[in-house]
Amino acid sequence: MAHEKKGFDQQIIRDLAALLRETDLTEIEIENDDLRVRVSRAAPAQKTIQVEAPARPAEPARTGEGGGKPEGEPARLAGAVPSPMVGTTYRSSSPGSKPFVEVGDAVKKGQTILIIEAMKHMNEVPAPHAGTVMSVLVEDGQPVEFGEPLMIIA
Repeated sequence: MAHEKKGFDQQIIRDLAALLRETDLTEIEIENDDLRVRVSRAAPAQKTIQVEAPARPAEPARTGEGGGKPEGEPARLAGAVPSPMVGTTYRSSSPGSKPFVEVGDAVKKGQTILIIEAMKHMNEVPAPHAGTVMSVLVEDGQPVEFGEPLMIIA
């Protein structure tokens, strides 16, 4: 705790310990010439409360006929592609152009599936895995939140 020297003033340690209590610090160290004093104390134990949510049955991945919006919570469905950011979605590279992908299209991992505009910057959203576009959950020009499902690719 301290470097022992002849004639060492133990009041320094008491003063530092008092300073720790007053400031809620867990450690303090001072150094003067060849004397170094460090005082530390254990942090108070944190009380942790654990709450368990009731178990919910898993929902099967379902899509409507013709690739309509799936039933249930889309973000929980297998193959859901979440938005990587907040912004405005665009399904094509320019107004009037053919969309990057349509329902039923096969996509490769990394292929651009849509664009999200954020702060005047166009960000391509790549397919996270290869598969078939089962459902498109956003409209062209629709604002989206981070994590909101954009498409289902199975």
